[in-house]
Amino acid sequence: MSRNKSKLAGIYLGLVLAFIYLPIVCVVVYSFNEAKSTALWRGFSLQWYQALFQDPDIWEALKNSLVLGGLSCLAAAVIGTVGAVGLMKVKFRSKGVMEYIATLPIMIPEIILGMVFMAFFAVLSLPFGMVTLVIAHTAFCIPYILMMVKARMAGMDPALEEAAMDLGATPARTFFDVTLPLVMPAVLSGAMLAFAMSLDDVVISIFVNGPRLNTLPVKVYTQIKFGVTPEINALCTVMLAVTVLLLAIKRAIEKGGNVK
Repeated sequence: MSRNKSKLAGIYLGLVLAFIYLPIVCVVVYSFNEAKSTALWRGFSLQWYQALFQDPDIWEALKNSLVLGGLSCLAAAVIGTVGAVGLMKVKFRSKGVMEYIATLPIMIPEIILGMVFMAFFAVLSLPFGMVTLVIAHTAFCIPYILMMVKARMAGMDPALEEAAMDLGATPARTFFDVTLPLVMPAVLSGAMLAFAMSLDDVVISIFVNGPRLNTLPVKVYTQIKFGVTPEINALCTVMLAVTVLLLAIKRAIEKGGNVK
């Protein structure tokens, strides 16, 4: 009976993994298809990658996405780190509520966040463009860094900070010389995860984007409306490779931080 259950569990797990990853595998495979139609396979070719890297619109969208991700993650890293340190230091009854509110953007559907940001920026009369994109992306990137840093600080020995202050260090000096180096692996791993999420975002970007600015995910979404082409498959494959690389670096940083 136990062997049968084990086999059924293995079959079920295989079907689930196939359901999740088979479409991704198809996109990657057909990005090397020589034929323009994704319904036929005519041989291996790199022509769509060549066409992709020669498309100026794609490079412009990529530049916008990298600038957006870098600025939003930098701002989120500062705010999230300071917020996590503050939440760990304060002692009041509503602390749990504050922690819940700080992580709420992760649980709210992106379409709701996008509509809220759009209405908020319209009330402030902010022109839609890079500024509104950076503010919106910073807002939903903060919880990723805050949770990472908060978890890191929970495992820290408070005696380290107390020893620094006993030796005459000011609170600011203690933060920069003791606390910040200890939580830096969590800050970097959270920032990389936030950067990957920012690079992948479509819904919020559509709501707060300007008419003359395109990010890479929005560019992909608009092109897919006219049908999936091998060039889009090549672009998705490159984005997948970059995301996997960022997550691998994040994992390596986390392991390095745990070893210390």
